[in-house]
Amino acid sequence: MKIYSIPDTITTIIFDIDGTLYTNSDYVKEQVDVQLRHWAKINGMSADEARKKMANFRENWALSHGGEKISLGNAFIAFGVDLETSIKWRNELLVPENYLKVDKKLFDALSALKKTKCVSYVCVTNNPVQAAKRTLKALGVEKLLPQVVGLDSCKKSKPAKEMLELALKITGAKAENCLSVGDRYDIDLALPLQLGMGAVLVTGVEDVYNLCNRLSENLSF
Repeated sequence: MKIYSIPDTITTIIFDIDGTLYTNSDYVKEQVDVQLRHWAKINGMSADEARKKMANFRENWALSHGGEKISLGNAFIAFGVDLETSIKWRNELLVPENYLKVDKKLFDALSALKKTKCVSYVCVTNNPVQAAKRTLKALGVEKLLPQVVGLDSCKKSKPAKEMLELALKITGAKAENCLSVGDRYDIDLALPLQLGMGAVLVTGVEDVYNLCNRLSENLSF
């Protein structure tokens, strides 16, 4: 876990989902690869060819943008796959139930923090809302995290200011009272920091347990 900034008063926590609220590298990889395999099939490419083409594009994009990373949804646009198509693919192709299971430790940590600090939660994800909610249900935390801003909410992919603005509108929070939590700095945290939010980089759900427990118990970092 890397702490960039934590607000003195937190009223809202914005969580990324994939790679943040669960630790399962196979499913994180599969979410990308299943779309690349589908793209390959539609366009008469081999899966390996599609993987290499996308990897080369994302690598070159990073080199020309100071090392920043581009999301898969935004990268697909460069190949003529619009966001509406990405939304459709993700809703059809992603199967979180095959990879994830109920996480009682996550449920307990989120519950304790919400109870002690009266914070609001909202998830901001590059998956569409339907797919995201299936993931939260598979983890057993859908009732604690009912508010989701997804790829189809603003027709934008992170990092997009519109997605964060909608998250603030949903919770009624001010940016300076928000804490953004995610596993990718460029995608999940750079923009929130620019907007005056707090930010914590995690490497998986164990860090989320620790973060929630420390915040709820007023422990230092």
